[in-house]
Order: sequence, then C-alpha cells, then structure tokens
Amino acid sequence: MQAMPILRRTASVAAGALPTTLATAAALALFALFLELHGVSAARALGLMWQGAFGSMFALSNTLLRAAPLMLTALCVLLPARAGLIVIGGEGALALGGLAAGSLAIAAPTLPAALAWPLMAMAAMLIGGLWIGAAGWLRQRRGVNETIGSLLLSYLGIALFNQLVEGPLRDPASLNKPSTLPLPQTWMIGTLPGTDAHWGFAVGAVACVLTWLVLRWSTSGFALNVCGGNPQAARLVGLPVDRLVIGACVAGGAAAGLAGMFEVAAVQGSANASLMSGYGTAGILVAFAARQSPLAVIVCAVLVGGIGASGSLLQRRLGLPDAATLVLQGLIFANLLAWEALQGRIGAWRLRLAPGAEPSHG
Repeated sequence: MQAMPILRRTASVAAGALPTTLATAAALALFALFLELHGVSAARALGLMWQGAFGSMFALSNTLLRAAPLMLTALCVLLPARAGLIVIGGEGALALGGLAAGSLAIAAPTLPAALAWPLMAMAAMLIGGLWIGAAGWLRQRRGVNETIGSLLLSYLGIALFNQLVEGPLRDPASLNKPSTLPLPQTWMIGTLPGTDAHWGFAVGAVACVLTWLVLRWSTSGFALNVCGGNPQAARLVGLPVDRLVIGACVAGGAAAGLAGMFEVAAVQGSANASLMSGYGTAGILVAFAARQSPLAVIVCAVLVGGIGASGSLLQRRLGLPDAATLVLQGLIFANLLAWEALQGRIGAWRLRLAPGAEPSHG
C-alpha cells in the first residue's frame, strides 16, 4: 500500500514528460532527415552531438556554461506563464541586466569583490524586473497584449543597450568591439570545483528549486496558480490579481537580469554585444519543453545547452555551420507546439464523445 503513492507519483511525472519526450524524438527524426538530405551521415552527426555535449569534462563544462543563463531566462517565461501570460522578452532584460552590472565598474571601480557582487546582482535584477514588469503592467492596466508588449520592449532594450555601449558608456580602448570598461579582475566570478562552468549554474539551479517550493507550498504560489487558471474566479474570491500578475513578471525579469549579470561577471568581463547570444529566446524553448515546471527547467536547460555546445564540434568534424544546431532547436519547439495543439484536439474530442454530452452542430 505504501508503494502506491510512489507509483502514482512516478506515473504522473512520466505522463508530464511524455509530450516533451515525443516532441524531441520527432524533432531528432526530422533533423536526421535534414542531415541526410544534405549528404551528412545522421548517425555520425548525432553521435558527435552527444560527444560535444557530454562526452568529456570539457564538453560537460561547456554545456553547463550554456545552461546557466538558460535556466534563468526560462524562469522569465515560466513565472508569468503561471499567471496566464506569455512573455517572450527575456533577451532585452538579460542585455539590460548585464549592462547594469557592467556599469558598476564605471561608477565604483575600487569596490571590493565581496561588495561588488551583490551590488551587481541587485542592479541587474532591478532593471530586469522593471523591464519585464512593465510588460505585465501594460497588460493589466492598459490591456496591451503581453506577448507583443514584451517582444517590443525586448527590441527597445537591445537598442538602448547598443546606444549606451557604443556611446556614453563605451570604453575608449575597445576599438573593433565596443564595450563598457572591463570589470576589475577581482570581480570576476570563479568556476565550480572540477569544472569550467561558473557559479551561475548553481545559482540558476537554486533559483529553480526555490521557485518550485514557492509555487507548490506557499499561499502566494497557490494564489498565482489560481490567477493563471481562472482570473475571473480569482477576482471573485478577492485575490489581488493585478498585483500577483505584475509581481510574477517582475520576478521573471529579475531572473533574466541576473543571467545578464553572470554573463558579464563570469564570462565576458564587460557589457558588450556578445551578451545577445540568443539565451533569451532559447529560454522560451526551455520553459516550453519543461512544461512550466521549475524542476524540469534544470534538465531541459542542460539538454538545450548541450545542443548548443555541440555546434562547434559539428562544424570542425563535418563542415556544418555552427548554427546547424539551431535547426534542431527550432524543430523541437515546432513539435512542442504541434503536440500542444494535438492535445487540445484530443481533449475536445473526448468531451464530445463523453456520455451525456450534447452533439455538436458546429
């Protein structure tokens, strides 16, 4: 009898993972066909992808390095989604968060690292939270579609980033690649023991676990889920829907801004155009693949990070463009959307065939 709850829980987890598993399998089959049509052995290419993502400690470190910002930008999608919003503006929040962190080297270059790190993190989270929070505010108070609003804000944020980095905040010594002043060497964040991946991966994983705990066990998390499921019912029972929705957007934006801070303080060393590496858009794929589960975000971020990390090996061994892995990511995303649409159709058919259901004349 004691085994029954465990079995039910295992079956529930397996059922939740099934759509992503099937979508990934279908995407791999289509990607293999794509490779064969271009005269490349699909079996060899997929083997090289595994080797480039997880085949050595260097490959694994590269994968974790890419997974770190993906977890945080995925939370930028997941948290508003729990409130019923589709927000896709994480790229702009990441860029501005990185800019806010990099600008601290201009304002206070003599700070000790123990003080600079929390200040950079707070500045990045503040600007990222305000940026995505603006999309939530426009949605709740002005009726602006949050998907379009967050996308336009992302474009605006990237344009503002480029204007400042190439103008008032530019380091005069950065000639071919405009950037802010480099961070002092003591401010650079170190790596996890035994790997080349920085501490941002650990912070991202902890953020996902904390998000899961809040959403599952706190009254605020329960209220947020109610808002996302039925806003009208949430208002009827007296929940502060606007505050919860905007707060979810602020928290998601803060996570994306923190991703920008780690990219500056652990990878780039300054705010420059390399921050726009597609982590904000790839975070959308991670959140969808995880089906809005914070714990699943960790696994999906590692898998998507591994796909990205394997691109250079495909380029060296098979002569494929480094961006070939983007084709696989796009196929996974398209298959996830197709699966969601299919599930909706199946649900509608079940309702029509249920005993006592009135026949449809539509």
